[in-house]
Amino acid sequence: MGSSDWFAVAMGIGTVFVGLICIIIICKLTSFFCNLGNDKKSEVVAEPAVKSNAVVSAPIENRQEILAAVTAVCAEEMGTDVSALRVISFKKL
Repeated sequence: MGSSDWFAVAMGIGTVFVGLICIIIICKLTSFFCNLGNDKKSEVVAEPAVKSNAVVSAPIENRQEILAAVTAVCAEEMGTDVSALRVISFKKL
């Protein structure tokens, strides 16, 4: 291999590492800017969560119809038959 071959190899490897470092920097900056707004939102969301624990939830109306619709959608997405699904728990959030 001549000197131009080694130069091409070094330039290729250098370009890859510089590109990877740029991607890492962009990811860090993006996560920093995304987390700036989350600090304020987490404080606001934390307060109602504490208050909602004291409220007793009402029973789900039309529970069987809602459960049938949810299992039909799940079966369609998974490509299986509805009878192949088993619902263990269904709670209102």
